[in-house]
Amino acid sequence: MFYWIIAVLLLPFVVILISYLKSKAKQKTKLAEIKERWAKPIIAGRNFKLISYYLTAYGGTSQIAASTAADLDLDNVFEFIDRTNSRPGQQYLYKQLHSPQSSEGYFNALEQRISHFTADTELREATEFKLSQLGNNDAYYLPQLFKEPHRSFFPAIGNMYISIAPFLIVGVALSLFIAANQFMMMLLLVLMIANVVIHYSNKTQMMSYTHSLPQLLALHKVAAWLDENNLSDQEENIRTSLANLGRLKKSLNFITLQNKASVDPTDVAYLVSEWLKMFLLIEPMVFIKSISKVNKYLADIKVVYEAVAKVDVAISVLSVRDGARHYCIPQLETGNTNISITDLYHPLIENCVPNSISIDNRHGVLITGSNMSGKTTFIRAIAINALLSQTINTSFATAYKAPPLKIFTSIDMTDDLGDNKSYFQAEALAVKNIVDQTITCKPTNSLVIIDEIFRGTNTIERIAAAKAVLSYFIQNQIFVFVSTHDLELAELLGTDYKVFSFEEVIGDDRLVFDYKIKEGLLKNRNGIAVLKGVGFPSSIIDEASAVSGQLREKYNL
Repeated sequence: MFYWIIAVLLLPFVVILISYLKSKAKQKTKLAEIKERWAKPIIAGRNFKLISYYLTAYGGTSQIAASTAADLDLDNVFEFIDRTNSRPGQQYLYKQLHSPQSSEGYFNALEQRISHFTADTELREATEFKLSQLGNNDAYYLPQLFKEPHRSFFPAIGNMYISIAPFLIVGVALSLFIAANQFMMMLLLVLMIANVVIHYSNKTQMMSYTHSLPQLLALHKVAAWLDENNLSDQEENIRTSLANLGRLKKSLNFITLQNKASVDPTDVAYLVSEWLKMFLLIEPMVFIKSISKVNKYLADIKVVYEAVAKVDVAISVLSVRDGARHYCIPQLETGNTNISITDLYHPLIENCVPNSISIDNRHGVLITGSNMSGKTTFIRAIAINALLSQTINTSFATAYKAPPLKIFTSIDMTDDLGDNKSYFQAEALAVKNIVDQTITCKPTNSLVIIDEIFRGTNTIERIAAAKAVLSYFIQNQIFVFVSTHDLELAELLGTDYKVFSFEEVIGDDRLVFDYKIKEGLLKNRNGIAVLKGVGFPSSIIDEASAVSGQLREKYNL
């Protein structure tokens, strides 16, 4: 009997010890994961509908056109730079990628946050671990809390009734003990039925908050830790907001949310508590007060959310930089009329060959070269690096100097059969849209990237239309990079455009590319050699060579 008493007394301590050891083991595993994945892309599925929720619900619309986002494979770019540990950080990074900046203060603040972790690996790993406590998918819904004021689920008279319901039903119940009568019995029954309806109606309405409200407690906890370690911006603001949100903690801890409850019909304690909350309307009363406080502290929730998110983004940017072959802090100068980039490469392409280029806004860039030679990758890399320079203050180059740029692209065009548009119609509309927007975005400089301009129509009209459009861009001092197979454009555009090329050689009956940009027109003409290499009949090769010679002589190519 004595041993049983000892066992019963020790049981709570054993349970606590086991829980503690499990927690430490989980922490150790998480820290090992944080160490292992540093400076590497995180390979994981991503729900872009939830990731973009902060941008669409609160931050507005993307500053990057949908067509440009598709041209740049922007979702893949995001997956590459997304090394965040929390859902708020992930959402904030996504918003920033779609919101290019030009403010020096924005970039200085980002670099200040990064500097906390550059030489302090232990602090960085501890911060990542703390941020991971907001890694639950429910944290995606936190912007729901500060998007807009929350309306009460019940009319004013309903709220009034809920506030007095506990006293009313207890008073009626007590009156039955003093002087039982049929009227009081009926009144009690009516009140109980009404309270049951209100209770479960409230539970249904609460379902829309089952994701966000519990995460508010986790957000407060993480933000408080960051503040204690002097890692948050605008410390006075964050401390005021943390103090205000602290007033919500008791209410939020009390609310039993539907998706958190583990209902067991044989659990007597649960049934008793559920009956009490149901008949006394405790849950609706507490929930109404909580939502009222949330409305009062909307701005504070946003301050805390963004403070946490910005720290997470800073760590993510540092991870990207540490894993890069080379990178630089871009030099963005508003009055600059030149773009100068050294050893530029596409961050998503393994072993991408770096290239350099320098141009001013009085000259465009015309790039020639065969398919697969690297010209499309190069112009896409320019646009991606321009965007990353203005969002995460990082360029995948050894030097990047340019003014802030509004980016416009026309790279991946397709027929729009749903709207009965041909390939050329779709391309013409895309270029027309670029022309219109470059006018409206003044005085901000524009960067225009077009791959194989007007490829969807006949040669003469393609060259004529391309010449007119490209001349228009230069007349308006717009930075423009265009790839083309039409060598005639170089002559027509004259000195307004500098001509570059990507070339290849034939080796062992196959094309060999060096992916290096060279000044001047494409010198090698290997198309017919490729036909010969893959085994076309000699009669076809001979005729193609003869016609090619005639055309070169006719058009002086």
